[in-house]
Amino acid sequence: MNKRMSFVGLGLMSGTSLDGLDMALCRFTKREDATWHYDILKCATADLGDELRRRLAAADTLSGLDLMLLDRDFAAFSARQVNRFLDGTGIRPDFIASHGQTVFHQPDKGLTVQIGSGAAIAALTGITTVCDFRTTDVALGGQGAPLVPIGDKLLFGSYEACLNLGGFSNISFDVNGIRKAFDISPCNMLLNRLAQKMELPFDKDGMNARDGYIYRPLLDQLNRLTFYQEEGAKSLGKEWFDAEVWPLFEQSELCVTDQLRTAVEHITTQITNILNHHKIKSVLVSGGGAKNLFLMDRIRLFAPDTMVVIPQENVVDFKEAILFAFLGLLRLNGEANCLASVTGAAADCCGGAVYC
Repeated sequence: MNKRMSFVGLGLMSGTSLDGLDMALCRFTKREDATWHYDILKCATADLGDELRRRLAAADTLSGLDLMLLDRDFAAFSARQVNRFLDGTGIRPDFIASHGQTVFHQPDKGLTVQIGSGAAIAALTGITTVCDFRTTDVALGGQGAPLVPIGDKLLFGSYEACLNLGGFSNISFDVNGIRKAFDISPCNMLLNRLAQKMELPFDKDGMNARDGYIYRPLLDQLNRLTFYQEEGAKSLGKEWFDAEVWPLFEQSELCVTDQLRTAVEHITTQITNILNHHKIKSVLVSGGGAKNLFLMDRIRLFAPDTMVVIPQENVVDFKEAILFAFLGLLRLNGEANCLASVTGAAADCCGGAVYC
């Protein structure tokens, strides 16, 4: 593919917060100066449905057979959504790049698993599919995450840093010309689970958190978690959240609004510690958390020297899907799409399995 200058790719992203399957159809153009430009042709989010969402949420508890059945079913769901999404567009993408749904992420054990069979997606759509982006990096001793920093650098390089507020918060930025990135803290995974105690899918605009009070003992417990003392490449997964974070809230007798308020303060503290420590002057914010007005107000308050930029809504909502499409393009071009400076691996790699 590398002799061409323009490609159309479809990125699929399903995150830890289980909000839905994001689909971003993009055209990527390589300019004469070797820089990349992207255009969003169409984007949409497909609802997972209650049954599939329930199965995905419990995936880490399934037997081997049931997990493989879910792998098959999630791929079939993804393929159906792709076919519907493309119907009537008159566009056939050159490839699909699917993140899949992370079930296990334990890089310290050399283990990371994303389900949603790329072979099945390719077979059911008739479109070359790239998937399984993390395992090569983990095999090289890396964290297998975060993956998008190379896309941040090549597509959104006009900002000093890119901050994503998804199930977890993560950031990427250059230090002396070398890209650095890491997960920062829990984000929507925590806020959404607390909101669900109020029978809400999420805390819209952070309104309930705004009405609560900070409980300092809980905040101190959260901020003392050992993850925040670690240096270098580091990533978070659901296992860590379930073992280290959620029990602190389960043991708390606070009302939900106070738990939400304390959670927002914790997330704000960890994010602004990074922005202030590294003297980040401008940051592009994406992900569902960018729509949490209260959280954004707190970040701006505690990082006053950082210009916080929230882009147009389709970039806020679909930036990760856009970037996974770009990672798929790099994979098919045989170019590095995962940076050792970010993950701690032995070397950069060109990760992803390709099914035609």
